Amino acid sequence: MELLLETVALYSLKLAYETEGHSPILRDDPLMGGCDREVFGLLVRRGDVAGIQDEIGRCLNLALGAVGGPDTVLGTELQRLTAEFHTAQTTEQLQAPLSALKNYLKDIL
Repeated sequence: MELLLETVALYSLKLAYETEGHSPILRDDPLMGGCDREVFGLLVRRGDVAGIQDEIGRCLNLALGAVGGPDTVLGTELQRLTAEFHTAQTTEQLQAPLSALKNYLKDIL
């Protein structure tokens, strides 16, 4: 689960900040901030679904801005997937919406 969380955060930040002709954003980039595997691992072990949703939500908001906001075709779908992610009550329920977000973000990168 930690790797999946880190991947969603990374793809979101890539979408928001990575520019053509510059170095790519990597997992150890300072932009990742607290969105790394160890932080997510701690949140998962604690069962802190709200903490996970807050960290990933921050990254997804940046991605939403990068695709032009909620009124664009890409933004509408991203917002729908994000809403599904935020309805999860347990870490197990996060798995499916996270996978959908990861696949979607990867496709639009």
